[in-house]
Formats: sequence, C-alpha cells, structure tokens
Amino acid sequence: MSKIILDLCGGTGAWSKKYKEAGYIVINVTLPFYDVLKTEIKKDYIIFQGGIAKSLKVKISDIYGILASPVCTMFSLARTRAKVPRDFRQGMELVIASLNIIWECRYDHKLAFWAMENPMGILRQFLGRPVLTFDPCDYGDPYKKKTDIWGYFYTPKKKPVKPVFYISGGKRFPPIWGKTGGKSKNRKILRSITPLGFAKAFYEANK
Repeated sequence: MSKIILDLCGGTGAWSKKYKEAGYIVINVTLPFYDVLKTEIKKDYIIFQGGIAKSLKVKISDIYGILASPVCTMFSLARTRAKVPRDFRQGMELVIASLNIIWECRYDHKLAFWAMENPMGILRQFLGRPVLTFDPCDYGDPYKKKTDIWGYFYTPKKKPVKPVFYISGGKRFPPIWGKTGGKSKNRKILRSITPLGFAKAFYEANK
C-alpha cells in the first residue's frame, strides 16, 4: 500500500512535491479544494471537506506523515502597518486546526514524522522554540528568509550556499525582489513557497 502524506494548508504543494514524485499518495488539504477548519474525525477516519472538491475520507492508520504550513500573517514581525490590527485568536485558528489533525492521527497510530512551518515570528510565543530554524541558503537556494519548523522529524542535512542579492538604490534585496518588484503581490506568493532545496533535503531525511 502506498504511504499517505497529508500536506495541511499546502498551497502549491512545494513541500510535499518530492513525496508525490516518489510515489507517495499526497493529499494537499488546502483551499479552494478543502478547508482545514472544517475537517472531521470519526472513529478511525478523517474526513476532509469544506471546499470545491468532494469530501474525502481517509483511514488514519494509512497516514505516514504530516506537513503543515498554516497561514499566520498575524504573527509576522513585519506586520507593523497593516490596516487590520493583529488578532492572535484569529491567527491561531489554522494552527490549532492543523495541530488537532496531527494529534488525532497520533493518538492511536504512530506517525513517521510531522512538521509545521512558519516564518520566524511571534508564533514562537505560542508554540515555544522550534526544532529547526533555517534560511533557504542553508539548503541551496541563494536567499535568506528565516523559517521555523516545529514537530517530530529527522533534521535535514544542510548544503549551504552564499546568498545572492539584487542591488537597488544602494540597498541589497533577495533575488525575488529583482524579478517581481519589492512590494508586488507575486513576490509575496513566491516568498511563501517552501524552498525547493529545503523540501528535497527534508524528504531525504524523512522518507
């Protein structure tokens, strides 16, 4: 039987891509297909629903590992001029929903691994110090963006490279800024995608 990987709030699926390529069954629980907040647990099964896709029933004992990337802009250190004030309760909704899924899957069944990522920020004050903090350049992608990882997993082996910078107005910026513009929406999307180097290293350490 193929092993199942849950990719909670997985977005583009960049973190779980290597598992999918290796033949694992990857279930990307992300909008608009499924809503993590509307997940149900019934005995030995977990039911994903709440989006445009038909509800999906998965046997918990078939789940091998879980990745989670809840959107937590409320905990961003850069959130200083947002029109909407910080709301930690709202920010924690996806975090708690993701953790509840992880815990429900673990109570009566051992997971090979689980991991939750978020940009380094105030979420540390709720979840404690992470198991791992990395920059993409630690795993071969030549830019910096500190990311925290909490969970139960083997630490990926680092393959560091020097970060590359785009120069504008005498200031240094990551390469993505040079390609898409410093404040563009596209840049934010690109910056939110799990770096491919880290995703590959994580897979190699946690097959």
